[in-house]
Amino acid sequence: MSCNCNKGECNGGNSRREFLLTGLMAGIALAGCGDKKTPFKTEGDVALTGEKVKLLSVDGEVIEVDRAYLKPVPDLPTLSNSEERKGIAGKKFVMVIDLARCKNLKKCQSACNHMHYVHPGQSWIKVYSMKDSEHSAPYWQPTTCMHCDEPPCVKVCPVDATFKRQDGIVSIDSNRCIGCRFCMAACPYSTRVFNWEEPELPEEIADQHYSCETSIPQKKGTVGKCDFCPDMVRKGELPHCVSACPNGVFMFGDMNEDSVTNGAETFRFSELIKDKSGYRLMEDLGTKPSVYYLPPVHRNFPYESGIENQQPQDLHHH
Repeated sequence: MSCNCNKGECNGGNSRREFLLTGLMAGIALAGCGDKKTPFKTEGDVALTGEKVKLLSVDGEVIEVDRAYLKPVPDLPTLSNSEERKGIAGKKFVMVIDLARCKNLKKCQSACNHMHYVHPGQSWIKVYSMKDSEHSAPYWQPTTCMHCDEPPCVKVCPVDATFKRQDGIVSIDSNRCIGCRFCMAACPYSTRVFNWEEPELPEEIADQHYSCETSIPQKKGTVGKCDFCPDMVRKGELPHCVSACPNGVFMFGDMNEDSVTNGAETFRFSELIKDKSGYRLMEDLGTKPSVYYLPPVHRNFPYESGIENQQPQDLHHH
C-alpha cells in the first residue's frame, strides 16, 4: 500500500513512546493518508483522540495516525513448534550496537536475565571491557548471540535442537537439546551458556510448555542464549535489551525494510552502517552475523564511568 502524504507533512521527530516498527503492528489497516476524510478502513465507529502517533508506512515514509486506530495487541494464540521454527514471514532481523553510547550500565543484561529467567550467575548478554592494542583506549562492548546467516552452531547440532529461522533468528528448542554442548564449542563468539543446575522459576513459569520464541522455561542440562525476543517482535515491541537501555546503545529492525530503531531514534540501516563505518565481529570467519557494531568514537561517556559495574573477570578482555 502506498502513502500519499507529501514529505513535508510526514517529517518529524520520533519519541520512544511514539515509534513502532513497520509491519509489526496488529489490528491497523493502512489505506493511504491523502486528503480523504477517513484515511483508514476500520470496523465500526472509532472515536478519534486527537493524539497523533508517528510510524513508518510499508513504503518507508513516516506517517501520522490517530492513536484511536492503534488497537491493543491481544494475547496471541500459542504457536505450534513448527510455526516457532519457521519464524516471521518476510522479515530479516538485524541489530546495531553503538559502542560510543555504552556506559556499561548493564540494564540490557539485567532486563534480559529477568525476562528469560536466566539462572543467577549466568547472562545471555555480556559486556566486555575491550582494548584493541597497547596504545589504544579501552571501551565497553555488549555481546549477544550474533544470529549468523552461516551459523556454525546449527551445523554441528546432532539433533536439530538449534536451528535458523527464515527471519534470520537462530533459536534453540530445549525439548530437543541433549546437552552435548557441540554448539557451544562451535560458536566463535562464546555467547551460549549451559544450564548446569535447575533454574529458579516461579511455579507458573516452570509448569509452562517450553517455547522456542520466549526461551522459557529454561531446563537443566540444556543450552541457552540470546534469542532476539521474537515473542516481543510479534507483538510490535522491541527486544528487552533495546527498550531497557536508557542510552540508545541497541538498535533493532528489519533489513528488508532497511530500518532500525532504539525506540527514540530511527535510522536507515544501510545509511547508518555506511556513514558510521559499521562492522561485524570476526568477519573473516564467514559466519555472516546479523549484529553490527558502530565504533567507539566521539563517546558519550568516559570509559571509567562504567568500571564500578564490571566483574573482575570481564575486565581487560581482548
